[in-house]
Amino acid sequence: MTRRVAAALLALGATSIIAPASAQVSADPTAAPAGTYKLETAHSQLLFSVLHLGLTDYFGRFDRLSGTLHFDAVHPEQSSVEVTVDPASVDTQSAELNNDLSGPEVFDTQKFPVATFRSTAIARTGPSSGLISGDLTLRGVTRKVTLAATFSGGAPDPLNDGYALGFKATGKIKRSEFGITGMRWEPMVGDDVTLIIDAMFDQQDTQR
Repeated sequence: MTRRVAAALLALGATSIIAPASAQVSADPTAAPAGTYKLETAHSQLLFSVLHLGLTDYFGRFDRLSGTLHFDAVHPEQSSVEVTVDPASVDTQSAELNNDLSGPEVFDTQKFPVATFRSTAIARTGPSSGLISGDLTLRGVTRKVTLAATFSGGAPDPLNDGYALGFKATGKIKRSEFGITGMRWEPMVGDDVTLIIDAMFDQQDTQR
């Protein structure tokens, strides 16, 4: 079944095609098929927040992502993930701010058109949680970053004729460590940037 057909059925109220998949969601990561998974970008989010005036968190997101997960079902800690982000796709409530963020004072997207995260180690902290350590390259600078990740579940994907995995993760970086300083509005924002990730991966092949 194609995504277009499935969307049309849903529009007509045929929600029954989703219910069976929801009923089959497994919270056990070792029950998922091992293999290579691709980031399903239509249902994945990469958000960031920064403290504004010491009073409120200001949020933004990146709209263009891609990524690959090599998933080891028997030993999830031996899995690996790599994600690429287009920093020019930054999206906030302000078009003026979007332009500033894409410009040379912040992401300098003309000079640095991609940002990447490549995992280097995964440590399990519970049956469905772990710490993902890796190298984040942003604005041409690479720093070690650790993400606290949770396995949201796995289930057959009725829209993709395969298996899908869901993950949530959070982490924190300092913008100054990536050379993001000297902005005209710098006194108004904090140095700490919180990353909030909700990712869905679609199965590409299996190792069983």
